[in-house]
Amino acid sequence: MEIYKGHIIFTEKPEAFTIYKNGYVVVEDGKVKFAGETLPQIYQNITLKDFGESLLIPGFVDLHFHAPQYANLGLGLDKELLPWLTEYTFPEEAKYADLAYAEGVYRQVAHDLWRNGTTRVVLFSTLHIAATKLLMDLFNESGLGAYIGKVNMDRNSPDFLIETTENSLSDTENWLKTYANKYELVKPIISPRFVPTCTSELMYGLGALAKEYQVPIQSHISENKGECEWVKELHPTAKHYADIYEQHGLLTSSTIMAHCVHNTMEEIERFKENGVFSAHCPNANYNLSSGIMPVRKFMDAGVKIGLGTDVGAGHKVSIASVMTSAMQASKIAWLESEKALAPLSTSEAFYLGTKGGGEFFGKVGSFEIGYDFDALVIDDTQLKITPGRSLEERLQRFIYVGDDRHITHRFVKGSELKEPKR
Repeated sequence: MEIYKGHIIFTEKPEAFTIYKNGYVVVEDGKVKFAGETLPQIYQNITLKDFGESLLIPGFVDLHFHAPQYANLGLGLDKELLPWLTEYTFPEEAKYADLAYAEGVYRQVAHDLWRNGTTRVVLFSTLHIAATKLLMDLFNESGLGAYIGKVNMDRNSPDFLIETTENSLSDTENWLKTYANKYELVKPIISPRFVPTCTSELMYGLGALAKEYQVPIQSHISENKGECEWVKELHPTAKHYADIYEQHGLLTSSTIMAHCVHNTMEEIERFKENGVFSAHCPNANYNLSSGIMPVRKFMDAGVKIGLGTDVGAGHKVSIASVMTSAMQASKIAWLESEKALAPLSTSEAFYLGTKGGGEFFGKVGSFEIGYDFDALVIDDTQLKITPGRSLEERLQRFIYVGDDRHITHRFVKGSELKEPKR
């Protein structure tokens, strides 16, 4: 059993912070047993770790990150989605047939996520099965929690980065047999890249594998208007983009759909009914001129939402950066909707980047009883001018102007993480 003392801040609900000034968190078997301002008598004789004036917050959760595109950070962001994929993404991903190259980049990915306070992440790998296994092994070594997906793509892809349908399905199943239950915190996730690069046969097969092996699913939807038009041409009889995924068994309560910039209300309702998670990636949507996800529409409809960096279309690994971008994007959406879509508050953005996305992993992203103790300790004294600020104001300042230098400790499921090897 461990007891930690500090200024505790988290969000049980999106609309408000729960704050315990000079509070305590009791952790047993990696889970929160108690959180509050007064330590119960039964714990009084247990040695505790006192973090003083530091903030104690839940670890950040990233629902959408392309590990092989880490090497593309900051490149080609003057282009739209489809040209960017052709000129930057696909050539880079082809390099991961070389395991030495893959290991060099993937170790940097794990280290940078750790550095920026991301404790749980959902990753795309490439179509290369050996590199995908390597990525899972490295993340298990790091102590970070992750879902990692072998990418599937059997059409509309370059000759140097494409699979046959048969090989894509057989490689995926062989990988699942080996890795479905290999690690506690690192798990596989079915990952059709998106509808344009996957035939119906492949998508049906992947839906069946997800059901058979009880693994989740991730993909992309309605990121870019050109992409949406292309999907209509490929599937002219479908009701809408989401309908295609649903027909193929890929729109479930264990599915993450990234971007959701141009979805219709009917699609949003299908997300709610099926329990689908939406990954909001504002940095990437700005960079590739895709648009602004109307996040308030999804929230009002009761859709489950988390945040994603979408590296490398997103240019930063920090979920705190995504929180600020999400708030900024929501303000533009508020203006463009003639103030019909209320902008995100700080607590709402923080919720999306912790408990909102954390729900995909189970009881993650909060300090409520029974939740995994994923946590960050924030020493914001270097930001200066903290005297007289409320704890909520101090957290807001850290989100907007803080960085990894202010994170002094990182925990996943009760274990403090050491710096991963680079």
